[in-house]
Amino acid sequence: MQLQERFIRIARQFQGKLAFNDRFSDKKVSYGKSLVVSLLFARKFRQFRDNFIGIMIPTSAGCAFSVLGALMAGKRPVMINYSTGAANNARYAQKKCGFHNIITSKALLEKINCPVVEGMVFIEDLAETITTRDKLRAALASRMPLRFLLRYAHCGSEEETAAVLFTSGSEKDPKAVELTHKNIRSNIEAFSAIFNLNHKDVMFANLPYFHVFGLTVNLWTPLYHGMTIVSYANPLDFQKVCQIVREEQPTVMAATPSFWWGYLKKSERGDFKSLRVMMSGADKCPQSLRDGFMEKHSINLLEGYGATETSPVISVNTPEHNKPGSIGKPLPGVEVKIENYETGDECKRGEIGRILVKGDLVMKGYYNDIEETAMRVRHGWYDTGDMGFIDEEGYLWHSGRLKRFIKVGGEMVSLVKVEEELEKLLPQGVSCCVVESADEIKGARVVAAVTEKIDERKILKQLAHTLPNIAVPKHFVVLEELPKMGSGKIDFRQVTEKVRELLRTSKG
Repeated sequence: MQLQERFIRIARQFQGKLAFNDRFSDKKVSYGKSLVVSLLFARKFRQFRDNFIGIMIPTSAGCAFSVLGALMAGKRPVMINYSTGAANNARYAQKKCGFHNIITSKALLEKINCPVVEGMVFIEDLAETITTRDKLRAALASRMPLRFLLRYAHCGSEEETAAVLFTSGSEKDPKAVELTHKNIRSNIEAFSAIFNLNHKDVMFANLPYFHVFGLTVNLWTPLYHGMTIVSYANPLDFQKVCQIVREEQPTVMAATPSFWWGYLKKSERGDFKSLRVMMSGADKCPQSLRDGFMEKHSINLLEGYGATETSPVISVNTPEHNKPGSIGKPLPGVEVKIENYETGDECKRGEIGRILVKGDLVMKGYYNDIEETAMRVRHGWYDTGDMGFIDEEGYLWHSGRLKRFIKVGGEMVSLVKVEEELEKLLPQGVSCCVVESADEIKGARVVAAVTEKIDERKILKQLAHTLPNIAVPKHFVVLEELPKMGSGKIDFRQVTEKVRELLRTSKG
């Protein structure tokens, strides 16, 4: 069953129920009306010539209707990142996937100061072209017997592409990931089962839909079950988000650690008392963040792990099975194995190696990139590019990206491990990112970027007790702010470039 077919069935079942409570635009839309609007959009989108259609709209009911309308029209939605370099991202997506039209918003372009890109269609203009006749036709179609309605809206194979999303590009140029209906559906069903998610839950949606975490967890999961979605398009408005959570009483919320830090600092006791599931993902969750939520709100912040290529959730801690510091146990139906990065042999319990994943959650592939797909998916196993291990109790532990391991003096050093030890010693409010700086004479060296000047001598003395000498940072560089991606993840490529430039300047 395709995702839009599931939505149609759910919308018919819960016609009068509130589907979207859009707190950014103060609009409330029922499931019945959501179905009508999606059918209206589908009719408009059928006029576009290409199979792909770009969508560049903030987290909102309008973005959801655009995604639903595209799928009902038999199109494949390409989700475009508008948080940084929106115009370049739009052109990159058009070129990569070979399409022309992008559904976007005038208000968004004005807010982010983005020029109009050829092929853009404004949702505001689209709404004005909808006639009374169009509305009546869509309303009548929404009330047709289900078997006729499912013929009116495109509903094909679950192996068809449900979305194209781009990898973060934090290490190199973004890749276009094709996720099928089966990929996303299997992921929803697996993590819904362990959290007992159902139509009675209320989802707080603050993550961008151009990021797989937002698309699967904040959009498709609630629509799949018939939940109400309380959305707010600016996850960085920390105080407002806390206010909305306090007022609307959602039961499920997910965010990245950088967003959770903001909510922790701006929240008041009791703000999150309605939440029965609080998930952190997309980046490592520091113990200090978990401790902060437990101390202030008496709530367990549960860490999970995933990737764009796996739709995304691979493993997650739950209230019943929670080992802080780990990234949880693999979802039902998901196979995980650890492979020695040099020999290719399967690692023993507790031994660090490459994390490989197999199951229905693994992507269709990178669009128009057979070579890269073949490199990352071998015999059904997706190579995450991450390093980790499985402990004796079956919990998965993340040790960092393979690219965030460097060889110093013939030994492998985990930059993530260095960060973890350094974070324990930094003053409150100071962030860090550890990167590699290549030295022509001495080879690879560990360098730490910090957001404020620190007592280097004191910290180096303390690090000597927890890290081998080759892993101790040889330089500290102060960056006022660590560059981040739209998802809130640290942009390692930018940090590395800035650190290397500052080191070159200081030597010069």
